[in-house]
Amino acid sequence: MTNDALLSRLDTLIRVLERMAPPEAPAPDFDAADAFLWQAERGRLVAVPKVSRVGLTALKGIDANRDRLYDNTRRFAEGLPANNALLWGARGMGKSSLVKAVHAELDGLKLVEIHREDIAALPTLMSVLRPAPYRFIILCDDLSFDAGETSYKSLKAVLDGGIEGRPDNVLFYATSNRRHILSRDMLENERGTAINPGDAVEEKVSLSDRFGLWLGFHKCTQDDYLAMVNGYVEHFAIPVEADALRRDALEWSTTRGSRSGRVAWQFVQDLAGRSGVRIAL
Repeated sequence: MTNDALLSRLDTLIRVLERMAPPEAPAPDFDAADAFLWQAERGRLVAVPKVSRVGLTALKGIDANRDRLYDNTRRFAEGLPANNALLWGARGMGKSSLVKAVHAELDGLKLVEIHREDIAALPTLMSVLRPAPYRFIILCDDLSFDAGETSYKSLKAVLDGGIEGRPDNVLFYATSNRRHILSRDMLENERGTAINPGDAVEEKVSLSDRFGLWLGFHKCTQDDYLAMVNGYVEHFAIPVEADALRRDALEWSTTRGSRSGRVAWQFVQDLAGRSGVRIAL
């Protein structure tokens, strides 16, 4: 084969490969919205014009956690030192709702949501955000890792900062039902297979230690549950008598077999619908 024929075939191969390669992701327009969703498979940020959330003043029964997360986020928004935060604990207690509500209260912050299954692409997301002239809260909701998963190592590298260090304009918030993020089976498996079980388990448990701020959300008392209900009712101006509200709210939680912020919200949605009140989030 002549050199010209070989070069012609190489040119053809190059053109075929270029057509097969995914198009380069467009530069994100951070002015398009205050919230974005990271699409890892396409390597791009998608603007979220309207975030589904309730106001910070409507969240009751989690006052201490609310104040600590708000203060941490406010410092970050002002360019002061702040910690990555892990919000862990009982289901339905308003962990992700709190993050979104705090974001809405502070100017100059962008909220970026990354799905749990895309954590391995977190370093790529960081490289996209690092040069941007904005400050970002990255939120991963319901973060956890099961046996066989290794993407937690990407998260450790990001939280530690690696050789570059965590970008000054990025803070990472995660919610989880597990205090140590990793499943019990995952930890037990390490104890059974590692040469030094203690060191292996310590390496995985230490993932949660990378978060400087831990906020625990525990099952709420009856008083906390009623405070949550009242907070929503007042926020959305739903007309209802106090005695009837208390009676119906308790009956609702009894039929559900639990008390939580989620149960309180579901009751208020039902109450608003029966009262003819529209809820605008």
